[in-house]
Amino acid sequence: GGAEFPQRGQDVEGDILVTLDEVLHGAIREIRLQRTDPHHGKSTTQTLRVKIPVGVREGQRIRLTGNGQEGSGGGEAGHLYLRVTFAKHPDFRVRGANLYYDLELSPWEAALGATIQIPTLEGKASFKIPPCTAAERECRLRGKGLPSSDDTHGDLHAVVSIQMPPQLTPEEKALWEQ
Repeated sequence: GGAEFPQRGQDVEGDILVTLDEVLHGAIREIRLQRTDPHHGKSTTQTLRVKIPVGVREGQRIRLTGNGQEGSGGGEAGHLYLRVTFAKHPDFRVRGANLYYDLELSPWEAALGATIQIPTLEGKASFKIPPCTAAERECRLRGKGLPSSDDTHGDLHAVVSIQMPPQLTPEEKALWEQ
C-alpha cells in the first residue's frame, strides 16, 4: 500500500442534559463514553470530565478537544461536541437568560395587593404585588434569572393568573359584597 497521509479523526456529537442550577453555578460532570475500536471491534468505556460553564445556553456546544474519533496515519483525534439541552424545571420556563414563572393569585390578592413568596433559583424571594393587578401582567424580579456570558443576569418574570376559589365562605362573600 501507499504511504498513509495523516488524517484527523472525525468529530463526534452528543447531547448533555443540564439543570438550571448548573447553568447558575457551573459544574463539573463526569460522562461515560463508549467507543468501538475500528481495528478489532472491541468496545471500551472512557470516563470524561466535562466543565459546564456558568451561563451556558441551550443549544450551545461544549467542545472536548481530542475526544472524537482517533486519527489515522498519525493524524490527531477529532473533537467531541456536546450539545446542551436544559432539563425541564418544575417552576420555570426559560427564554434566553430570563425565567418565567406562573404566579397564581386569588382575586382579593390581585385586587388589594399582597406580599407573597416566589421561588427563585437561589431560594424564595418576597415580592410585593401592587393593588389592582390584572391577569397576564408580568411582574419582574431583576437579576433573578440566569447568568449571561457577559456577567449580567437575566430577570425572573412572574406572569399573573387569577384563580377563582371553588366556593366562597359566607365571610368571604360578605367581604366581597362590601
